[in-house]
Amino acid sequence: MDDTLQSPLGYEPLIVQRYSHGSVQEQLDDVVQETPVALVYNGISHAVMMVTPTDLDVFAKGFSLSEGILQHLAELYTLDIVENELGIQVGMTISSRAFAALKQHRRAMTGRTGCGLCGIESLQQLHQDVTSVSTKFLSTWLNDIPQAVLQLNAKQKITALTGGAHAAAWVVNGEICILFEDVGRHNALDKLLGYIAQQQLDVSNGFVLMTSRASYELVRKCARLNIALLACISAPTSLAIEMAKHSGLALAAFCRGHGYVLYND
Repeated sequence: MDDTLQSPLGYEPLIVQRYSHGSVQEQLDDVVQETPVALVYNGISHAVMMVTPTDLDVFAKGFSLSEGILQHLAELYTLDIVENELGIQVGMTISSRAFAALKQHRRAMTGRTGCGLCGIESLQQLHQDVTSVSTKFLSTWLNDIPQAVLQLNAKQKITALTGGAHAAAWVVNGEICILFEDVGRHNALDKLLGYIAQQQLDVSNGFVLMTSRASYELVRKCARLNIALLACISAPTSLAIEMAKHSGLALAAFCRGHGYVLYND
């Protein structure tokens, strides 16, 4: 990693004018950071994502795995993070097998906060791109969802300051073990998935909880890492439900307070 790269907090202070009841005050406010991050494989730029620039090592690993570029982290040889005046570049050296597959399926993709089909080239590919989950879903996890939801606010440090980040958490026995935040929900999940893979956590022990709607991209990414339950605090989309059923992933949404809706098991 480049020694000149600073460790960002994920937010930055800004002087603002706050209007209320006809009066105005100048105040110091915290704003969530959003930075272009280029993901480069064996010298070839594959994607530019708009990311909160924290935990970029696990973000790059999670993205590479959840997008099918790597089958496992053993195919990642080196990872270097370099910052310049335009943004941040994450350069990765990957195996010849992974790079050959990447070149064969390479697509132009510019990531953004609300990322559409994330590079899917055709409707047929969209449906072929769903991985079947082999991890056993445990119904006892459903009882853990309300307990985990209650812990979310205290764990979201960037959101507490800025109100502008999503979070993805790993839950085991009703406890949030680790949580990552980002301006983009897909990025937050990739950070979490990269951490899970890096630490070689047993995905059969827990589930993912997210502070966002349940979109098809989140389902696809979780299924690719063999995670059996995705719980989200907001609504699911119809395609997310369809893909969850197709992959065998259990999907819970509207996880708020003591309740939730289970769309399949």
